[in-house]
This record gives sequence, C-alpha cells and structure tokens, in this order.
Amino acid sequence: MPLQDLGLDPMLLLLSGGLLLVLVTLALAVKPMIGADRAARKRLDEMLERYRPAADQHHQAQAILKADDDGGANRLARRVLPNQERLKKRLERTGRSISIGRYLMLSILSGAAGAGAVAAMTNLPPVLTLLAGVFCGIGLPHLAIGQLGGRRIGRFTALFPDAIDLIVRGLKSGLPPSESFRAVGDEMPDPVGPEFRKIADGMRVGQTPDQALWEAAQRLDTPEFKFFVISLSIQRETGGNLIETLSNLSEILRKRKQLKLKVRALSGEARASAIIIGSLPFAMYGIIRTMAPTYTAMLLADSRGITMTVVGLVMMGLGWLVMAKMINFEH
Repeated sequence: MPLQDLGLDPMLLLLSGGLLLVLVTLALAVKPMIGADRAARKRLDEMLERYRPAADQHHQAQAILKADDDGGANRLARRVLPNQERLKKRLERTGRSISIGRYLMLSILSGAAGAGAVAAMTNLPPVLTLLAGVFCGIGLPHLAIGQLGGRRIGRFTALFPDAIDLIVRGLKSGLPPSESFRAVGDEMPDPVGPEFRKIADGMRVGQTPDQALWEAAQRLDTPEFKFFVISLSIQRETGGNLIETLSNLSEILRKRKQLKLKVRALSGEARASAIIIGSLPFAMYGIIRTMAPTYTAMLLADSRGITMTVVGLVMMGLGWLVMAKMINFEH
C-alpha cells in the first residue's frame, strides 16, 4: 500500500529517519568524552567522600528551620521540581540570592516568552509551539545559571593560589588556621573573600574545620578547592608540615592554571573557526530574509521546510557540542 494512502509523507519519513541516524551516531561519538569527564569527577568526589565529617544536630536543625521559612513560590517549587538539592547547589555557585522559587518563576516566564515569540514569528502547529516554549523555559534559565556560576568559579580559581599563599604567610607568622582563613576573607576580593569568610564564621560559631571546609567544597564544587580540602584532611590525619603542604599545593595549582592557558591558546584557532562557521548559516539567513523574504518563507511555512530547519539546527548543535568536547582538556 502506498505511503500516501496512509497519510504519510515519504519526504518527511526520509528526513526523520536521517535525523534519527545522525542523533544516534553523534550520541555514540560524544558518550565516551562525557563519560571520561564524569569518571574523573567521580574519582575526586569519592576521595573527598572519605573525609566527609559527620553533620552535627544543631546544623541540621538550622537547615530545617531555614527550609521551613519559605514563600509560596518556594513551596510550589519543592513540589514540582526534580533534583532540588542539585539545583540548589547550582544556584549557590552563582553567589547570588536566587531561591528555587525565583528560578521556577523565571522558567515559567522564559517558557511563556519563548512560546509567544515562536507563535508570532512562525506558523508552527500549537503542539510544536508548546514544545518550543517548554524548551525555552527549561533551557534558557539553565544556561543562564550555568554561565553565572561558571564565571564566578573561574574568578575563584584564578585567585585561589594567592589565597593559599596568604594562608601560608599567616601560618608562618604564628596564626592558627581559623585566623588565616579570616585574613583571606578580609583581604581577598570576591568570590574568594566571601567564601573564606563563611568558612571562618562557621568555625567561629562551633563548626569543626572539616565541616566548614566540606560545606564550602560542596558549594563551590571545583577541583582546585577539593584538592585543598583533601590536602588539609590528609595532613591532619597523618601529620607533617602544613606550610610545606600548602606551598606545594599552591605551586601545583599555578602550573595547572598555566597549562589551561596554554591549551586555550593552542585551541584558539579551533574555537574561532567554530564560532565563524556556526554563525554563517544564521547570518546568511538574515541577509537573504532581508533581501528576498520569499526565498526563506518555505523554511517556516511548509512542513518540509520546518523539518529541514529542525534537522539543520539539531546537527549544528551537536556539532558544536562535539567540537567543545574535543577542545576541552579540563580532565
């Protein structure tokens, strides 16, 4: 029986099959690279987990009281959002007072704005317009929070070796570790200063150094600070010269930073090529749509044009992902 008699378009089936084949192929290509990153992070987290301190009851009670003191948006977010603990950590990494409730409201507004923009600019069916709104509501806030957190962690990593050197100078002058942390909090700029002030304040109100450092490591979730926490924990268990340990750690972190900068310089040409090649289709589309709108009308009005546009965008997105993983030597 012909496909037309079943109400199926052979061209759409061919394009859908090609898109599925591309997705499966690229997923198999990207999976080993993503798995390597996760394996490296998992090994570091397992090492840090060995030195995890037992949480005291007072701290747990304070956390429960803080969780109960929420507004209606936060209560709604706790009911509908999954992985709330992980989301809370991502929000804390930004260094801004963004609650889960505010994040939910931002997601709803982004989804509504995205759906409205797609409905105004295209003639897509309502189902596809709704899916576009859901994609905007989930993806845009996630990308924005990740960008804010990444920038802050980048600034922290750049200043962290100087903070360790300041701690070493404090220890050499006879200060205890808690006062050295306080000195870093008072003298270092954001974000290193506020984070070490939180550590010093926690130790001042009764937390052990292990508990204060563990909370900071979970909040920052950066390998450099985890190395710092693990080094301090091992030194407390085995003994040794703390000043020498921290000095060696500072030197290692500086060499790690130099290696990152070298890799960034060597991969600059590939990143520039990716940006130029990736922006060319959008630039040409804008030029052609301005000069001859009828040439591009089919891409947003005809079902075959819409399918081709979706296929092209998905392939470009996966291509960017593959190139980003190829030039990422973090682990």
